[in-house]
Amino acid sequence: MHYPSYIQKLVQQFRRLPGVGQKTAERYAFNILDWKPEQAHDLAKSLDELPSLIQHCKQCGCLMEKDPCRLCDPQRRDPKVIAVVASIKDVFAIEETGEYRNQYHVLGGLLSPLEGRGPECLSLDKLKSRIAEHEVHELLLALDSTLEGDATALFIKREFADLPVEISRLAFGLPMGSALDYVDGGTLAKAMSGRNLF
Repeated sequence: MHYPSYIQKLVQQFRRLPGVGQKTAERYAFNILDWKPEQAHDLAKSLDELPSLIQHCKQCGCLMEKDPCRLCDPQRRDPKVIAVVASIKDVFAIEETGEYRNQYHVLGGLLSPLEGRGPECLSLDKLKSRIAEHEVHELLLALDSTLEGDATALFIKREFADLPVEISRLAFGLPMGSALDYVDGGTLAKAMSGRNLF
């Protein structure tokens, strides 16, 4: 079917989302056509404002609405323990448990040679600086229990072996092959409280 160009353009944009194929993208586009004009304008405005209103913290890499980052505030969170996560979504998954009250460091992904992601893609230099500056005594590797997560954890353990910092990892109560943002809060809370040295 040859849709009008504006519909085709909208379908192409929706297809950029993970897990959205052609049919789903078409369904989204035609659903928006049924919205009231102000609803469509609200969506467009939200998307337009997003890059200017949400920033990445220069220290931890998390999302923040204003400076300083509330997750890096030493008055609210102890900088001596840092949870190392692959993505920003993992921070929110951990925060929902209410079990963790320290700081975070977002790597920006996991090692994956098949996808061309090597050590240079991880923000490890910034993490080393934070360890020295704040005299961090524990790194909690809160990484997915996958092949990529395990490889990244082993790489970090080896890379940071000479630093005076303990390295722990989430307890293996997490299902093998699972991603943090799909794990229920109870399981994640138990894994946080039962972590072991790595």
